This record gives sequence, C-alpha cells and structure tokens, in this order.
Amino acid sequence: MEFRQLRYFVAIVEEGGFSRAAERLHISQPPLSIQIRNLENELGVQLLERSNRGVLLTAAGTVFYEEAQAMLARMEHARVKTQQTDRGDIGMLSVGFVSIADYSILPPALKNFRAEFPMVEVQLHELTTDAQIRELRAARLDLGIALAPVDEPDLAFKGIMREELVLAAPSTHPAAKGDGPLDLRTLSRASFIVPPREIASGLYDLTIRHCHASGFAPQITQHARQMQTVIGLVSSGMGVALVPSSVRNLQRAGVRYRQLRGKPAQIELGTVRLRNTGSPQAENFIAALTHVANAATRGE
Repeated sequence: MEFRQLRYFVAIVEEGGFSRAAERLHISQPPLSIQIRNLENELGVQLLERSNRGVLLTAAGTVFYEEAQAMLARMEHARVKTQQTDRGDIGMLSVGFVSIADYSILPPALKNFRAEFPMVEVQLHELTTDAQIRELRAARLDLGIALAPVDEPDLAFKGIMREELVLAAPSTHPAAKGDGPLDLRTLSRASFIVPPREIASGLYDLTIRHCHASGFAPQITQHARQMQTVIGLVSSGMGVALVPSSVRNLQRAGVRYRQLRGKPAQIELGTVRLRNTGSPQAENFIAALTHVANAATRGE
C-alpha cells in the first residue's frame, strides 16, 4: 500500500468520481483507475461501486475511507511538526544564565523570543559560568549566557555585549557622596567584595587589574557567588564592589552606584555551548539576545 494510493482514494470519494478526482490531483484518469484497482487487489476487497452516476462506497470502503483520512491527517501532522522543529518553531530549550544577564539582556530577549516562538518551552537556570560549563558538558543545558573568558577547547563562546564596571558603595560610605565620576584611587583603603575567582575569573581579574592600574591592590574582605549577594553585602555596609552597569537595575536600599573616572573597565557577556553542536531553537534564542544587545548599544 502506498501513501499516494490513500490520497487518490480519498480524493475520489470527496469528489464523487474518478474524472473530477483526476483533475484535482493533476493526473489523467487511467493511471488513477489502475492505482485504485491495485489497492483493492492488495486489500482483497471492493472499496468502490462504480456506476454512470459516479462512485459509491461499499461497507468495507466506508471503513477504509475513515481510516485513510485519519492516516493522512497523521501524516500531515507529522510533516508540519517536523518542519516546525527544523525551523525552531517548537521544542524545548534549556538555558543557563549568570545573574548579571537577568538585569540586562535576558528579560527583553526572553519576551521577544516567546512572542515569536510561543510553542518553544524555555527552561531557565540561574548558574555561575563554571556551573554552566559543567551542565553543558553533562548535556543538561543547551545554551549558556556566561561571562568571558571561557577558554575551553570543547566549548564555543560568542560575545554578545560589553558593560563597563561601576562602583557599588554603601550609602553611608564616603565614596557614595558627591556626583560625577569617582576616582578609584580614593578607595585604596576600602574593603572590596568580589566573586570567587574560580566561578567568575573575568570579573575577579578585571577588578584586580583596574585597581592595580589605579595604583593599589584591593583589600578583599568578602567573596560572594551571586550578584544579588554582592549587592546585599554592600547594602549592609560590608564593603564596596565593582559591578557591571546593568546591576544598577537591581535597586537596593542603602546602595549608591557611581561611575568611575578614566578609561572604563569592561566585562563581556556572551553565549556558550558545546562546540559543533546546536539546534534551531538555540540559534533563534541567540538571535533574540543579539538583537536586544545591539539595540542597547544603539541606545534604543
């Protein structure tokens, strides 16, 4: 039994005869008749009663017509779903992200992605960069939004956006007073809060380098894994921190953000995934992130 025989049979029933079915199928009538005769021979039953007034279904033909319709519908459903999956219109996507992304590109990118691809289920996991690497290798993540650098031979990192670092200081700290850019050298005796280097080497190293460029080594008194924790410690007066500028969207009582004087230090945020792997869903999500990042760069 061939798929086209089912289509031919259903067309004959729906059109009420061979000639109109042949016109609909864009074939001549003799080959159509041969295919239906072959179908009946294979099944060993008569499906149609032919007459000058057209065709009528036999009892067996009625049952076969219902089943043929169902099979054609399932095949069409399979075709549509296969094409949707190939385009990334449906499916599931597991995304890891550093907390910084939640204050910048992730919310608007996720909103745009869900509007364009409502049938893709996105599972979000807030994870540090090192944790994302482990989850990607274990195939529990499809895509990560991480902080550079990611120098792993089996992983592909694509930069999406850069952010300058700003100072987060307790509102009672001298550095919180005044307006305009702050000279980092005035913080040579301040207590600094930084993430552990093993989980955020990019931000850790950038903080150290920026302080060294200002002529001092920072006094690190606290480590915190998540940016919310860093800002929480700042608000409680435990020290100051250099954070990406988007963290200013995390409004916390007792914290003042200040720009820094001179050439800004910049942290890079990007996507990471296993090298030579990917999916249409991941590509579409990366495109949504890139669009938001480019719009932010243009000031839109």
